[in-house]
Parts: sequence; C-alpha cells; structure tokens
Amino acid sequence: MKLALYQGPPIEGDIDAGLARIERHLSAAAMAGARMVVFPELFLPGYNRPDLHESLSQPLGGDWCTRLAALARAAGCGLCIGWAERDGDTVYNAATAFGPDGEMLGHYRKIQLYGPMEQASFAFGNGYTLFEFAGHRIALMVCYDIEFAHHVKALADRDTTLILVPTANPAGFEHVSTAIIPGHAASHALTIAYANFCGTERGLAYGGHSVIVGPDAVALASANTTETLIVTDIAKPHDPALLSTQSADHREVTS
Repeated sequence: MKLALYQGPPIEGDIDAGLARIERHLSAAAMAGARMVVFPELFLPGYNRPDLHESLSQPLGGDWCTRLAALARAAGCGLCIGWAERDGDTVYNAATAFGPDGEMLGHYRKIQLYGPMEQASFAFGNGYTLFEFAGHRIALMVCYDIEFAHHVKALADRDTTLILVPTANPAGFEHVSTAIIPGHAASHALTIAYANFCGTERGLAYGGHSVIVGPDAVALASANTTETLIVTDIAKPHDPALLSTQSADHREVTS
C-alpha cells in the first residue's frame, strides 16, 4: 500500500485554516495513490499552545471528528491525526485514524506525556490501539511513546506490522528519526511512520525529518526541514522480497 506523511508548520489555533490544509494534502496524497496520510501531533489546535488545549479541545465524535471524517471520505483517503480530545473534565493528547470511507478505525491517548507542559495540559492514556487496514495490523502511538522500547515490543507481540506516529519533535532531537525509529523497526520487523512539524510555534523550533522506516531499518521516504508531503510504498507484512526494492519507489510533493 502507499502511505503518506504530511510535515508542515503548526496552525496556531486557526482550525478552519488547518482543516483546509488537511483537505489540500489529503487530495494530493490520494492523487498519488496513498491509502492513508499521517499528520503531526496535536495538529488541532497546536502543540506548543497550552493556552488552547483545554479551551479548544473537542470530544470524540464531536465537530472536529465529523469534519475530519468528511474530508477523508471526500478524498477517498485515510487520515491519521493528532488532536486535543476532551472527555468530560479531562483532556487527552490523542490520535485518531479514519478510513477512506470516513469511518473511525482507531483512537489512542498518549501514554508517555513529555515534560511539564504536556503533563499540565493532559491526562495520561493507559492502553494500546490496534486495527486492520489495507493488509496491515496497525497501531497508533504519539511522539514520545515510540521512544520506549517496551511499548514497541508490546505492539510487536500483538502482531503489529505498522505503527503510525504523529509527533511534535523539537530541533535537536533528530536522532529519534535517524537512530531510534530505525532501531525499533529493525528489532521488531515492522514499519514505523513518524510525522513531525517543521517551522516554529511560540518560540519552539521543530526538527522536521519526518520519516517512514521499513523492517530492515531503511528509510523508505524522509523529509528535511521544510513543508512536505511524502508518499511511498510500504511492504506487505512478512514479504521480505519487497524490503530491498521498496525504498526506490517514493515521491515527494513540496508545498
């Protein structure tokens, strides 16, 4: 299947502009043959915006979900995205995947909250999420979660073949893309898609370097530090014949 990652600047709380950007890149990815696009962590309403996390957070199945599902359905392309989820008085750093028909495939709440800002804004998640899509058994994680080997092992033990990871990784931590992600992918014979921001947000500079890494630790497609949509073929599960050739078949669409 073809998988896409969108790397771009934060939307700074402008939800309508963010949804318009999602629509544009979903359409571009669908035209390139992608079945799913992964967007960064807390794309709605923004990562380094603790002033907005509680005030703009939405319930699962609320307006944001309704509009995101409609965008996926209109493009005929799946969507995985990070957002601020409200459940009663509690707010979570969440990620949700929608199928090309707009149906929700999976919903996940970040387990490993990073630093005082996240821990002040959000409650901890406490469980994994897995679903079947396009021949893969897929898990969702968010940013810091993927850096913990025991989480990756637990997902591999559940027969996961692909992990989708919305992230908001700052500049200076590029080793996550270049070393940690490939190491985990190779150690557990799975594919990891890691979608980051670029640019800055309220003084926080993001590192970019979004990447899709196959089970042989090879980067199938990667971004630099600018706004980019990358699309690549990923191997069918347990199909080693594809591992040495799939990295040559990818394309990059810059905005």
